[in-house]
Formats: sequence, C-alpha cells, structure tokens
Amino acid sequence: MSDRGPTIVNTGRGGGGGGGWAVALVLAIVVIIGGVWLLGGFGGGGGADDVNVTIDTPDVDVPDVDVPDVDVTTDGD
Repeated sequence: MSDRGPTIVNTGRGGGGGGGWAVALVLAIVVIIGGVWLLGGFGGGGGADDVNVTIDTPDVDVPDVDVPDVDVTTDGD
C-alpha cells in the first residue's frame, strides 16, 4: 500500500451560491426602479404645476330662522 495525499471532500458549503446572488441582484434592481419611479423619475412626474379643478356644487337655500337670545350663566362666573 502506498501513501496517498489528503482526501478533500466538497460538501457544497462555502462556495457557489449563484442562485442566491441572482435573487439578490433582481431584488436590488426592482428596489432601485421602484425608488426612481416613486421619486418622480422616468419623466412621469413632469407636467404643469398649475392644476385648475372646478367643482360644480348645488345652490342650497337656507331658510331664515329666528333664534331667541338666551342668557346662559354658570356657577362661578
């Protein structure tokens, strides 16, 4: 029997992980695109700053009501 060198067993840990890096890269890109979109990037936020909104409201006739003068006093005043 002859002397052999050390045997190296690769368990898959500590190396590789390409799938995890791909998911992290896709998530980073989505977060960056979402941030730019929310902050008004991509030309979607530009436009006129003077927005004129007209709302037609109904005319309401309120009847005149006579309210008698009432003297209200509290204890201590």
